[in-house]
Amino acid sequence: MFIDLITIYAKAGNGGNGAISFRREKYVPNGGPDGGDGGRGGNIVFYADEGSNTLLSFRYKRKFIAENGGNGMGGKMHGKNGEDVRIPVPPGTLIKDKETGRLLCDISAGEEKIICRGGKGGWGNRHFATPTRQIPRFAKNGTKGEERELTLELKMLADVGLIGLPSVGKSSVLSRISSAKPKIAAYHFTTLSPNLGVVSVGEGRGFVCADVPGLISGASEGLGLGLAFLRHVERCRLLLHVVDIAQTEGRDPKEDFDIINAELEKFSPELMDRKQIVVGNKIDALTPDIDTEAFKKYVTDLGYDYIEVSAVTGEGLDKLVRLCADELEKLPPMIKYEPDYVEEEEVLKTAADTVVRVENNVYYVEGDWLYNFMGRINFDDRESVAYFQRMLIKSGIISMLEENGINDGDTVNIYDFEFDFVK
Repeated sequence: MFIDLITIYAKAGNGGNGAISFRREKYVPNGGPDGGDGGRGGNIVFYADEGSNTLLSFRYKRKFIAENGGNGMGGKMHGKNGEDVRIPVPPGTLIKDKETGRLLCDISAGEEKIICRGGKGGWGNRHFATPTRQIPRFAKNGTKGEERELTLELKMLADVGLIGLPSVGKSSVLSRISSAKPKIAAYHFTTLSPNLGVVSVGEGRGFVCADVPGLISGASEGLGLGLAFLRHVERCRLLLHVVDIAQTEGRDPKEDFDIINAELEKFSPELMDRKQIVVGNKIDALTPDIDTEAFKKYVTDLGYDYIEVSAVTGEGLDKLVRLCADELEKLPPMIKYEPDYVEEEEVLKTAADTVVRVENNVYYVEGDWLYNFMGRINFDDRESVAYFQRMLIKSGIISMLEENGINDGDTVNIYDFEFDFVK
């Protein structure tokens, strides 16, 4: 079974808490604080698995949770770091945030990427000792690990894509120019998933070719199998548009050609700017009453290169392979999708989970993003505190407090950090 679109849940590990501890030994006077730091939570890491070309492994396992970091201990002992969860995906997989649709990463060959970062370990109380505060009886908790619902979308990595209506001979061409062994039969939709083949040109040259199945009229709107596989055309640098020049199905090659190009344009207008070579297949089945010159003139007048081949006899295939190799040397490299960048401040502005509640004249502010944010603030550092104040304003927390009727001098509590509100 071929699967190229799936949703999973991933959660990185939480950071361990810092320890509150004091050195107490018989012959060591004034031992002081020695609480160790918490360990880092495990990350969720995706990497390219060269031997895979489908997301089938995610069909039954869709939840991935990394290990939490260990808590710090006395004697300045650091908590254990959580183990990362490493997830293999086929090269060419796009990883998106399901909630926002934002592209997080494009996993290509030999690449790995941290998608959900583990929480930071909290500081032990030894970090908070100062000349005036020699017995700190507090430590920092670890921050929560990131969690997301992710959409994995596979766009195959192929230099050349074979496109065309069913039964024009795409799979047959692929089987003759490469070592791929696709299923071939005399009925529509024989091919139910894209097939990849490596084509050798000699002298160390070669390219990857993909047979893209299921394209019919209306494919871009979900008819047939086309919509499921059109995404695999998007990375191809060169398109081989195969038509049945012998009209064995009783169809007009011009109409076939126009139907496929119309579907490509509807799916993505950029595909119409992609280099195309028109391949007139099945010349072995031509009859004297069929004039191929009219079709050749039609496509060449539109600016396309044209070549006639026979997947049965092999005629013209060597020339086709050399033509592909020569064109690929002129074309730009394969598309690499860049992640959608969102600044941290923009994330804070859209933090919808922030809650303000009032109990006994104390204003409590809570939110998952805020819990992690507090773990990054050092309240003994003036610049860090100034950054904290700016984020309270930009994230809308100050406005929320004012809407809830806060006055000067009222107490604000953000995860056990308290301060007096001043306008």
